[in-house]
Amino acid sequence: MDYKKELEELVLNVIHENGSDLHLGAGRAPAIRVSGELIFLAKHPVLTQEDMLGFLGEILEKEKIDRFKENQEADFSYDFRGKARLRGNAFYQKGLINIVFRLVPKVQTMTELRLPPILADLARKKQGFFLVVGPVGQGKSTTLSAMINVINNEQARNIITIEDPIEHVYTPDKSIVSQREVGIDTKDFHTALKSAFREDMNVIMVGEMRNPETIATAVTAAETGHLVLSTLHTNNASQTIDRIIDSFPGDQQDQIRAQLAASLLGIFSQRLIPRIAGGLIPAYELLLNNNAVANLIREKRTHEIDVVIETGMESGMVDLNHSLIELVRAGEISIDNAYQYSLNPKGLERLI
Repeated sequence: MDYKKELEELVLNVIHENGSDLHLGAGRAPAIRVSGELIFLAKHPVLTQEDMLGFLGEILEKEKIDRFKENQEADFSYDFRGKARLRGNAFYQKGLINIVFRLVPKVQTMTELRLPPILADLARKKQGFFLVVGPVGQGKSTTLSAMINVINNEQARNIITIEDPIEHVYTPDKSIVSQREVGIDTKDFHTALKSAFREDMNVIMVGEMRNPETIATAVTAAETGHLVLSTLHTNNASQTIDRIIDSFPGDQQDQIRAQLAASLLGIFSQRLIPRIAGGLIPAYELLLNNNAVANLIREKRTHEIDVVIETGMESGMVDLNHSLIELVRAGEISIDNAYQYSLNPKGLERLI
């Protein structure tokens, strides 16, 4: 089998169907995800372990394949004919190789992504800590890419990204954009983040806050005159703040509370909801830091942040239920999906 040609045809299938993911695994036919639904390519022959090794040979260098066999999992990025990029993960299940690809959308504008204009205003800030959060596959990286592009297109700044792997590729415009991939360009997130202090950075985008050391260094960077953008796999703003603080030992938590209260710009939590007309559309929650929020963080009252968001719409904050109900009223999503994605269905019911 010509594995290069076969893999490219499978990727083309995802692109032509406006899909998001490609699933390959020994012992079954390939599958693609379209508008959130998994669809098996029943007409395609069942893949073998030999096929999976052949695909790996087209994706990874021999050294990385050896490392994959040793570690039994690997993250990677895949360039498709210079026209599209995919991020991927290879892993074993029951001794068989599986590979999952995610199509990385091209860098899009805030308008194209149906994101609130206030995110562009936040991207123009000179310093602070801003997080985009949500479950896996909800468009966090795509939202950050739109924010980076606002800076790149408008301001002369030194932007450094630390990613695992690199997803969106930026063409420098008014800014310098340096993209560093963990495992290739740097040892790990924390090492690269510390190094960035010596690289005259203005903006740093950290693909994911994975440990307390990275979080502490990122918050310090935000305190010392840099704009820091990153992601976390959390559900909403209050949970995000708790997750950050709880990742530190007890004797360090008061310090990180104080630093976070002072440096946080905001937290944007998003979900991609199936549209009635097809495709996906974002619903979101936006917390903006102000004196009230900072006090709640310092005073260990993060459970009250949800109320601040609900009552802070005049200052630009957005409650997820209000975002969902607006999409229902606009005929974009069904009421059933609004309930399914709401974190507070009783609160949603009061808005109907």
